[in-house]
Amino acid sequence: MGTDAPMATATEPQILTLAQWLSPAYPVGAFAYAHGLEAAADQGWVTDGASLERWLEDVLNHGAGRSDALLLAAAWRANDPKDLSDIDATARALAASKERLLETTQQGNSFAAVTQVIWGEDLSGLTYPVALGAAAAREGLPLSLTQTMYLQAFVSNLIAAGQRLLPVGQTEGQAILYRLCARLPSIAAETSDGDLTRLSATAFLTDISSMKHETQYARIFRT
Repeated sequence: MGTDAPMATATEPQILTLAQWLSPAYPVGAFAYAHGLEAAADQGWVTDGASLERWLEDVLNHGAGRSDALLLAAAWRANDPKDLSDIDATARALAASKERLLETTQQGNSFAAVTQVIWGEDLSGLTYPVALGAAAAREGLPLSLTQTMYLQAFVSNLIAAGQRLLPVGQTEGQAILYRLCARLPSIAAETSDGDLTRLSATAFLTDISSMKHETQYARIFRT
């Protein structure tokens, strides 16, 4: 369980640890997952930079962005392995499709494998936000910073996926990321208590697109 206050000021080593964990270079394979965005592009639901930004805004505010931040906070606050196991079971149950479950479990497994070798943390068998929350607590990393950097990495990866699928250039992609990042501290603050009784997801079209992707004929991404 994390012992410092959620809004505690981070030290430089803590910031560097999170930057390493959430860097595209950390081998969790995030680049392979589009979170249903590929099917959304195939269906014509997302067609350009403006619709991509609206889609990702909904994901952050009403879908996996908010729910992952809440699960991460719950894991950071977990009192013992039993609590952590229950939180992880909830994360798995929340996955709306086979591919959504694959996405969170495979990235969690990859994160756990590398982190155990370097930091000695046994996080095996946990979904990605739960594993990250548990690791951050054990390393004494501030909750708020962990949540916001996780969300930034999450949406940044989806923007990169959108740039491969849509006519969205690098400058436009970075402008979208800049605007969406302004919302991340608020999401972190709203979910910092880790109260899973408030867990919900209402970005239904993103769930439907992840289901459609399972049977899509030609695919670039795994989800």
